[in-house]
Amino acid sequence: MNDGAAQREPVLDDEQFRRLAEYGQVEHLEAGRVLYASGDDSYDFFLLLTATVDIVRDATAIEPERLIYQGGPGDYLGELNLLTGQNVYLTARVVTAGTAVRIGAARLRRVLAEQTDIADLLLEAFRERREFIRSVAGNALEIVGRPDAAETLELRTYVTQLLLPHSWLDATSPPGRSLMTSVGLAEDELPAAIVGGAVLRHATPGTIAKALGLTYRPGGRPVDLVVVGAGPAGLAAAVYGASEGLVTVLLDRGGLGGQAAKSSRIENYLGFPEGVSGASLTRLAMVQALKFGVRIHSPCAVAGLDISDDRQPAVLLEDGSRIECRAVIAATGAHYRRLDIPQWATFEKSGCIRYAATELDIRGYENQPVTVVGGANSAGQAALSLAAHGATVNLIIRGADLGARMSSYLTDRIRAHSRIEVHTGSMVRELTGDDTLGSIVVERPGGRRDRLACRALFCFIGADPVSSWLAGVAKDDDGFVLTDSRLPAGTSDPPLPFQTSAPRVFAVGDLRSGSTKRVATAVGDGASAVSSVHAALAID
Repeated sequence: MNDGAAQREPVLDDEQFRRLAEYGQVEHLEAGRVLYASGDDSYDFFLLLTATVDIVRDATAIEPERLIYQGGPGDYLGELNLLTGQNVYLTARVVTAGTAVRIGAARLRRVLAEQTDIADLLLEAFRERREFIRSVAGNALEIVGRPDAAETLELRTYVTQLLLPHSWLDATSPPGRSLMTSVGLAEDELPAAIVGGAVLRHATPGTIAKALGLTYRPGGRPVDLVVVGAGPAGLAAAVYGASEGLVTVLLDRGGLGGQAAKSSRIENYLGFPEGVSGASLTRLAMVQALKFGVRIHSPCAVAGLDISDDRQPAVLLEDGSRIECRAVIAATGAHYRRLDIPQWATFEKSGCIRYAATELDIRGYENQPVTVVGGANSAGQAALSLAAHGATVNLIIRGADLGARMSSYLTDRIRAHSRIEVHTGSMVRELTGDDTLGSIVVERPGGRRDRLACRALFCFIGADPVSSWLAGVAKDDDGFVLTDSRLPAGTSDPPLPFQTSAPRVFAVGDLRSGSTKRVATAVGDGASAVSSVHAALAID
């Protein structure tokens, strides 16, 4: 990959090149031949022996064709969408005739499984190429919208989570207005996305995923394991399932990472002494899952579960599709609770109420007054992150003790931080403002009410289980799924760890009744549940 910073990417040595070439077939490439083009469903991996190939971004209505990089003898062609299944968004054209080794998708996955050193090198290269391509070919996917709108934030979070090359344009900026004029977009059609020249009005993660080829498509190999939910528990289950030979499909209604992806900083997860953002941990896990061949589809909404056949459960999708498999791991976690106060939905829609404190969420609130509601670790992490970026933070806690549900390492920092004021025994009662949030009213112990300036409210008050799709599976009174020792007597004899009342359906993470709400526990659940899956399948 011969282009500036891209030259620093990992390079195959002669011995690795020879080993990798053994997985493919040598072809002669004539000058002018197109190896793959924008819009193709898939493409193959190429090792260049003597040929030279240009990788270009196609011309658009307002920009000419652009050379992204040129690959010559000793190089290889391909990046992360070889593994994600995303539609091709660049064109590869032979400029100097010669030979190359073509390696198809199935054989490339064999390489990743069998050749550890080559797999590590290629995965690092694919990630670096994706980052490089995002900077020079972002208009393969362009998003335009109002920066403070909740729908816009949802889109930007989705494409960032999945490492999709894109460019973002503020609809109020000159470039944003210029793009809207050039494609005929009106204000009331935002947010919008331009994919391969097609304009998606009122764009959503779902419409973008469909346009990029990331939605579930029936067919292909029979599925061993379907994991529903791509938080830490689901990602771990998918990684362990696929790495142990199970044909694994991972589905999620929204994006990847679940609630953990919303956390600005996780400091008590083993192996990350300096902490790690939930978004970074999610992206690393996604690449790891792709390495082992997990088929990831997001957003992909699950509507139900068919357990009429004990040995072959089926996951039912909202679009009417049906995925039959040998086992299911449910990891759908929980959804955020909202405060029952007037105008909540109005300010939520305008983007002034948020349920995460990622870099995207906190951007723009430097030197602004904000409110964080909640008394657990996620609220404490959000307050510290906002304060570190210059915001003045009011932390509202209903209970009387800051340390009742929050780790001591967070409470110590919060009490010592000059930009954070803690309000215990307090509740938010009113939200005020016109187009944007201006202030909140807080009720103190004894009934006294005070008004606090507030430009954004970050809500972390717990969650309810996403379990309604699990019809026929035993749950507790709050809707959390019962597993193993918590199952009613006689349900399964004896139940396997994480097994539900349905023999080949397992539940992990926050969805499971009695679970510990920690990232490390969720990862352990997902990994361990795969052992139970193997045990259940061995009964055949």
